[in-house]
Amino acid sequence: MNSNSLEKWQHSHHFTSHNHQGERRAYYVLLLTVVTMVIEIAAGTLYGSMALLADGWHMGTHAVAFMITIFTYQYARKHANDDSYTFGTGKASVLGGFSSAIALGLVALLMLVESVHRLMSPEAIQFNQAILVAVIGLSVNIISVFLLKDDHHHHHNHADSEHEDHHHDDHNLKAAYLHVMADALTSLLAIVALFAGKYWGWNWVDALMGIVGAVIITRWALGLMKQTGPILLDASIEPDYQEKIINQLESETDTNISDIHIWKVSADHYAAMISIVSRDPQSVEYYKNILHKFDKIDHLTIEVNQYIEAA
Repeated sequence: MNSNSLEKWQHSHHFTSHNHQGERRAYYVLLLTVVTMVIEIAAGTLYGSMALLADGWHMGTHAVAFMITIFTYQYARKHANDDSYTFGTGKASVLGGFSSAIALGLVALLMLVESVHRLMSPEAIQFNQAILVAVIGLSVNIISVFLLKDDHHHHHNHADSEHEDHHHDDHNLKAAYLHVMADALTSLLAIVALFAGKYWGWNWVDALMGIVGAVIITRWALGLMKQTGPILLDASIEPDYQEKIINQLESETDTNISDIHIWKVSADHYAAMISIVSRDPQSVEYYKNILHKFDKIDHLTIEVNQYIEAA
């Protein structure tokens, strides 16, 4: 049989929405982070400043996070058309985002433990050096935030009621964005606390701000996990959207849905498998045309069965 005759019934499985601008900017942020890390570690070693050394190595943890982000982009692009992945590598960015969310949670936990320890056992603070480090860290992260801002989602508008406003999320880049946001928040809270300690003697504010930062970062991490976890576990589409599809098909005479599965195969692409039972079944193409306006479904498989009453 001529293989060309099958093209009408074959589907593309390339569901990777690659964010080229986001990947390029992630490279810039990685470079900026590594340069800052090297300068702080060198200065800390040269001037004997533990504050500079600590922040330098802290920058190193973020550099690792950005390397994971970039690796995820490269892996998804390289294997986008690899047949060994049933629906392509669209979930690679989601997995990268989920992994980074776990890393953010661990950072928050370490911050909380260290802050509670300092609250119970206060340590002497070299305010001038610590403020300098915090200002450097804040400046670098503000630049990084602006580089990554608004690149982790894109909008597509449609006029039809079923053609909704879609957010094409890049969870991988969003995780990198939250990493720099977390670091910027930590630096900002540290500056507030250090000034309070330097001018009013409120050294306990440093530890308190650490706890506040840990709580906020934990909320960010949990939010990112809630976005990415269900996608990795093949959670179904919104119940009302699925109900509209069922109602649309069952509005046909003597037609029932015996089975339906709709799930994400990437950050923003859905696949659906629907089993239809009818006394007078139509062609698969007929049912696909009925569902044409439901544009969230990118890969649709329909099984048609004829209902036969028992004798």
